[in-house]
Amino acid sequence: MEAGSSFRSRELQAKNYLKKHRIMELLNYLTSSLLFFQPNKPREYLVSLLERLRIAKITGVAFPVFMNHSNIVAMFEMMDTSKKGTISFVQYREALNTLGLCTADEVLKDDGHGITLDKFRNEVNRRSKEVWSTF
Repeated sequence: MEAGSSFRSRELQAKNYLKKHRIMELLNYLTSSLLFFQPNKPREYLVSLLERLRIAKITGVAFPVFMNHSNIVAMFEMMDTSKKGTISFVQYREALNTLGLCTADEVLKDDGHGITLDKFRNEVNRRSKEVWSTF
């Protein structure tokens, strides 16, 4: 019984550590960036990206992002197949998850309205900045 309790305690400590330092968000974001750019030398790319992150943190320059305005618009337009100017909440959540900007257990509130490009862009930018600024 004591061994199982000790294991659960260590598991909880590990989960709390990962949550506190937002490690899963960082790993998801790095993975998404790798898949988006598909560099020939992925390890060097990751080292470079993390180094730019470190420099941005020290100097206050903009954090490295892989989703610029045109990428965000293109992604939104791919989801808005009927050209209504909105996407569904499910599409929105899945896009944030795919980009590594939302965790599987995160609860997002659906206000019942479609997600506009402005809301989508603002949320992607806000969450990207939030993820990077944590590190």
